[in-house]
Amino acid sequence: MIRSWSHGEVKNPETINYRTFKPERGGLFCERIFGPTRDWECGCGKYKRIKHKGVICDRCGVEVTVSRVRRERMGHIELAVPVSHIWFFKCTPSRIGLILDMTARALERVLYYEDYVVVDPGTTPLEEKQLLDEMAFREAQDKYGDEFVARMGAEGVRDLLRRIDMDKVMTDLEGQMEVVRSKQTHKKLAKRMKAIEGFRKSATRPDWMVLEVLPVIPPDLRPLVPLEGGRFATSDLNDLYRRVINRNNRLKNLMQLKTPDVIIRNEKRMLQEAVDAVFD
Repeated sequence: MIRSWSHGEVKNPETINYRTFKPERGGLFCERIFGPTRDWECGCGKYKRIKHKGVICDRCGVEVTVSRVRRERMGHIELAVPVSHIWFFKCTPSRIGLILDMTARALERVLYYEDYVVVDPGTTPLEEKQLLDEMAFREAQDKYGDEFVARMGAEGVRDLLRRIDMDKVMTDLEGQMEVVRSKQTHKKLAKRMKAIEGFRKSATRPDWMVLEVLPVIPPDLRPLVPLEGGRFATSDLNDLYRRVINRNNRLKNLMQLKTPDVIIRNEKRMLQEAVDAVFD
């Protein structure tokens, strides 16, 4: 969905070149992704005027069109690992928590890489959605080998959300509503039913609450404003996006280098926190 809105991937954390004042290629203000900064002129100046409308320059790759498109065109960041959308996790009650029937504290421990969550217990006596700390996970691995699947972070939460059969859960909840006597439990079940019914009616999948791609809003909605003395005032969003891109690129490099798990896990947590800051 997000990729279909996007006009290109933002890989470079830079905004503009402070010598030439032109947008950096592949960066947060890139003309190839978001469109030209001047009406009917490509980035290098090879094509000028309206007669070249729609032409994509073979030298700089910028489309000849109106600069107004920089208010409309979006980009995206391909995330190295899935991250949770903070609106669906931190809101009260937590939407992810309601769908999975997990407490906010348990979710937080999984999403921020403190505990593993059992995604598929297989033939073991472990239970689905059971939390395991590092030691318990190692012991379970020694004992059961590959018979079970447990993950950390938004990846584990996404896999749990994908395994949910909405119709079956709804039928189970309706059955529980008929026999339950406690008002508090009745209220909790009603909230969960409402959340699940919302997904069914809108034909959306619950695993979409976990992001694999981060949308980047158009550059003219987060502008760089020139000040006296050659300095610039910038929107906070540019700094937040820059932090996400830097951490994302660093994580990709560390994963390619097969860095130890402890370091990778810390980088994944930092990426989750950086994406949280963009939305929060």
